[in-house]
Amino acid sequence: MINADRLAKKASRLRLSAITLAENMRSGSFKSLYRGQGIEFSGVREYLPFDNVRSIDWNVTARMGKAFIKQYEEDRELSVFLILDCSRSMEGVFSSKTKLSQAQESAALLLLASLHNSGATGAVFFDGKIQLSLAPKSGKENAMTLLSKLDKIDSPDTERTNGSALPNAIQGAEKLLKKRSLVFILSDFRTTDWEKPFARLAQKNDVIAIKITSPEDEKLPETGTLPLVDPETKKNGIFPALSKRFQTEWREAERNRREYFKNFCTKHGSYPLLLSTDEDAAQVLSRFFKQKSR
Repeated sequence: MINADRLAKKASRLRLSAITLAENMRSGSFKSLYRGQGIEFSGVREYLPFDNVRSIDWNVTARMGKAFIKQYEEDRELSVFLILDCSRSMEGVFSSKTKLSQAQESAALLLLASLHNSGATGAVFFDGKIQLSLAPKSGKENAMTLLSKLDKIDSPDTERTNGSALPNAIQGAEKLLKKRSLVFILSDFRTTDWEKPFARLAQKNDVIAIKITSPEDEKLPETGTLPLVDPETKKNGIFPALSKRFQTEWREAERNRREYFKNFCTKHGSYPLLLSTDEDAAQVLSRFFKQKSR
């Protein structure tokens, strides 16, 4: 049974956290995305020394006999785009909170923060295939549509496809984005062939790659032999969870994956962020933007 009071309190908490997040987002190093020549023509004025000659309106200049330049309203809109992993590897095994639910909450916070900043929002949701693709658009309609879809992702009625379409999702985002945007990728990155499209996306956008992790990624419960099934491929195996050597190798493998992820993101000018299921998403995201503002 759904507890309406609990849901209302959660929504209220998300909105309050999103306001703080929005303020930190505006003051962070991504504020440069707000700048630049806008798309709305507002008129002309006389040319002044050091004005850009490319802004000269030659028709008005010829008519008036002296130089005039075009003026534009500055475009202050920040476009926020989400790439959200809904694949089966984001489902929980041992933790009380799944990677998917952590990604959902983080995505909701970012959407509400963007809405508070009056920004454009868009997204691609995927599992084994693209489930939703929405180009960035200003106003509440897009944001509310995405929030509604977010809420239904883990519903029992939602059809899920095995595999991960992360490379296709990144390629799709690149095609949808017509101007430089702030792109958040929320995924466990447990798939292959995402690197090339990721690098291309990061060339033209500010990409924040949020790798969702859980405690069992580093340490499995010590319960003797542990049977595990890959939720996407359905491959299964039995692991000696009591073995210290096995636990060490399991931990080292995860550390290597995280190190590779962070190095790759940094090399291509994007921003890696690790977010565990046992952390508060609002606090981690706010802290991240505060660090960028410094």
